[in-house]
Amino acid sequence: MTSTDTKQASTAPASKDGGEDKINWFAEMRGLALMLLAVLAFHSLVAKPFYIPSTSMMPTMWVGDRLVVSKYPYGWSWASASFHLLPRGEWRIMPDTPEYGDIVIPVHPVRDEDYIKRVVALPGDTIEVAEGQIILNGTPIKREQVPDIRIPFEPELTCEAGPCLNNFEPYRVTGEDGRDYFKMEAYRETLPNGATYLTIDHRQQRLDNFGPYTVPAGNVFVMGDNRDESADSRAAAEARGLGGGIPLENIGGRAEFITFSLDGSTTWNPASWFSSLRPDRAWSTLRPPIADGYETEE
Repeated sequence: MTSTDTKQASTAPASKDGGEDKINWFAEMRGLALMLLAVLAFHSLVAKPFYIPSTSMMPTMWVGDRLVVSKYPYGWSWASASFHLLPRGEWRIMPDTPEYGDIVIPVHPVRDEDYIKRVVALPGDTIEVAEGQIILNGTPIKREQVPDIRIPFEPELTCEAGPCLNNFEPYRVTGEDGRDYFKMEAYRETLPNGATYLTIDHRQQRLDNFGPYTVPAGNVFVMGDNRDESADSRAAAEARGLGGGIPLENIGGRAEFITFSLDGSTTWNPASWFSSLRPDRAWSTLRPPIADGYETEE
């Protein structure tokens, strides 16, 4: 092949019509839009990730836990849509009612802000809290003190108001391994269906006494497992609480399990997360166990 032939070959048209191939930007954007729509649909209808930003559910969930929330257990409503894209309404599709002990994602009654709390009373129940003791329909639930729990001292964890664990400072001790921990009194509560879980209640405060309050039809009553650091159904909406019963259409899903957890010692760069992982928390279920002597529903 001569040099002239080589030059002609190198300048040959790249397409049959004599022009260069062009990117079909419409097709590219359509493909991207369909992919984003599929992700949004999955997040809204099936499951989505959730991050724990506060201490309100300790000791069950720690700041820095990443978990999976399923969207379908109680049906779908405006609260199911990720990013709160739908207007508020009273409708539900394939509705169901949470069970005692479920950890749910209620939306604040005024602000489009997701909370995470535990269901402790169902529609029609009368609930009262007296010195930290839950009384359901006139009967105190089972509540027993268990051995103290240890929560690691992690000073780099930050919450909205600053370091997350400052309120635990009076309970800080040094363990046999030379590391600092918060040694906290803990209680095991058991609800009428046998759902059992740990709580901490380390000081006297206003929300230790509440009610009696009858949960309206179509509502549930929720509380945080950290009874002294939780703005929940006991607290007024104006005080960042949930203002009593939660309409079922305001519940966006149920917490299922922890995927991984970070102690706050690294940056937002995922490449740095390995050194801050809490390996013993990964894949922990968030469904409450059923205490001995109780039958589970089929």
